[in-house]
Amino acid sequence: MGIVVQKFGGTSVGSGERMQNVAGIIQRTLEKQPVIAVVSAMSGTTKSEGTTSLLIAAADAARKGAPFAKELEMIEQNHFKAVGDSVKDAKLRDEARHFVTDELGRLKSFLEAISVIRELSPRSQDNVLAVGEKLSARILTAVLNDRGVKAVYTDLAQIIPESETTVNPAFFLRLQGQLGERCRPRDGEVPVVTGFFGMVPGGLLNAVGRGYTDFTTAMIAAGLGRSQADELQVWKEVDGIFTADPRKVPSARVLSSISPAEAAELTYFGSEVLHPFTMERVVSANVPIRIKNSFHPDAPGTVIAPYTTEKTELVTAVTVKRGITVLTITSNRMYNAHGFLARVFNALEQHGIVVDLISTSEVTISCTVERLPDADKARATLEQFGNVEVTPGRAILAIVGEGMKFASGTAGKMFTTLGTAGVNIEMISQGASEINISCVVREDQSATGLNAVHDAFLHHG
Repeated sequence: MGIVVQKFGGTSVGSGERMQNVAGIIQRTLEKQPVIAVVSAMSGTTKSEGTTSLLIAAADAARKGAPFAKELEMIEQNHFKAVGDSVKDAKLRDEARHFVTDELGRLKSFLEAISVIRELSPRSQDNVLAVGEKLSARILTAVLNDRGVKAVYTDLAQIIPESETTVNPAFFLRLQGQLGERCRPRDGEVPVVTGFFGMVPGGLLNAVGRGYTDFTTAMIAAGLGRSQADELQVWKEVDGIFTADPRKVPSARVLSSISPAEAAELTYFGSEVLHPFTMERVVSANVPIRIKNSFHPDAPGTVIAPYTTEKTELVTAVTVKRGITVLTITSNRMYNAHGFLARVFNALEQHGIVVDLISTSEVTISCTVERLPDADKARATLEQFGNVEVTPGRAILAIVGEGMKFASGTAGKMFTTLGTAGVNIEMISQGASEINISCVVREDQSATGLNAVHDAFLHHG
């Protein structure tokens, strides 16, 4: 049997009790096939109490010359409690606690140096973030050993050579090979791997973002390849990927399978499925991904893999991306003007504005943005092109499905459904992939629209 690469998120390892639960999942999998376990930093009951958030807050305080002892104390208390609640053997427990003390001691010295120079480089921030995954991986290793599982702590913080200076596809290809080799189980051991994978040129947060643990797991699986890895399992606190957000749509159900392209579209348009980079790496290696619930481990979960037969259902899922602002530029100078759009997008880039959807006519450009750092400055820059209207309080409602590629009438049914539900459509866009139809609606109507469209396409029984 091939290797199962398992990733456990911060909530799954957020306490001693949850560490025990994760260890049980690993043990049961190990009875059938080899396991590699990759862990995020421990999360708290709220995101601000999570280890990564506390580390970022401590680093930011150090950069400003402000106190950061409170954050480090909270991290120490959380991890000491987790060790005490999950490790019975006194020797293993003491070793784990000493590891926590030593790591936080080194971090304290590092942050003191930052507070003197008042500068936090991307590399320094990576050094700070690495601590979270080191602590959770080391504690889970102790928990597994305490249960009689031969587990080995595997730190990836130094895996990237100093010679690497550029982040590009070739860099990640080299790195995934190194990760696959470094993390391969040997002699029946379970490598417990830090989700943090080293000092990335330009900084890990800049290159990948907060979802880097998913990406680490994906590169390990891709490095092993289909010949060695049977499956990548991402263990979260949900039963899988739903047809819609079950908190908003009571009739939403778990999908047994979904294609990588569909999962990528859902992620982009508001669903927290997986980091898009994750699917890109694993799909290229032909390794299937399964989303599982660490609090409901017997549930089958959702498999992300290419469909082996033609898709019969038109729509796979419906999603909403809220907090959207629409920028509209109206100008007669657009008409037959060469390079007008390019100049507008250059202006948006100057302000760090990322566009989701765009719609144009002879004299108007409308585009949606999720983050508008300084609306007044952006408006002033864009007004050189024409009249500018900024409309906040909007949402993108999208249907996603491979079945739409070969069907007609899907868009008409979606728009008729929204009209019947009293939801006004302000912009329309169909993705180039032909598996996504999106429209902009008022945010206060998005829940109504989401339920109406879900019932029209996906409600069974």
